[in-house]
Amino acid sequence: MNIPRSLSQLFLSNLRPATFNKTPQSFIHLNSTLLGYLRPNGPRKFELHNKKIYPPQAPNEEPRPAFVCHVKQNFRYSPDKMWYIAVLVRGMTVDEAVRQLSFVATKGSDVAKQTILEAQELAVKHHNVEFKSNLWISESFVTKGVYFKGVRRHARGRRGEVEYKHCHYFVTLEEGTPPVDYYRQSVTPEAQLDKFMEQLRKRKVSNSL
Repeated sequence: MNIPRSLSQLFLSNLRPATFNKTPQSFIHLNSTLLGYLRPNGPRKFELHNKKIYPPQAPNEEPRPAFVCHVKQNFRYSPDKMWYIAVLVRGMTVDEAVRQLSFVATKGSDVAKQTILEAQELAVKHHNVEFKSNLWISESFVTKGVYFKGVRRHARGRRGEVEYKHCHYFVTLEEGTPPVDYYRQSVTPEAQLDKFMEQLRKRKVSNSL
């Protein structure tokens, strides 16, 4: 008589949902949970510019300079800190950028220098650049990468959330000499006023004579 009773109890216990008596211990999602929602790849469209085929140029056209795009994906460094390094080398030649980054004692400068040298090697080997020193940095920017979340212990049994930040560094090298003024030149107030007056004279007034 005891065997059927134990079997019935076992059968009824299997029918009872197991999650009714369980409460979540924490609402902080760690890496094991977040990794299921991550994309397997980083940026995929930037380096496709290297495969773009341009039409032949006319004899009277200005020669189109060769360029190469390269990216370093998902390295552990804050994108806010990496922004300063990316801005530093814009508009410089490759040799000058490598020289300047050698004196910046940060992890991001090492990554940027390595990325620039890799792009320089790609330009010579695969994009028919004759002189590797005849390149300058036309684009240099950073985007946000993967952020991992963790837990840090605090006093009195409390906990805090930690973010392990990653970022992507993009660089474009272009053949030739860099421009004298990479950024927009500062304009005097008189020049700004003349430009504004010229825009007013060129505007179209609808329903007028």
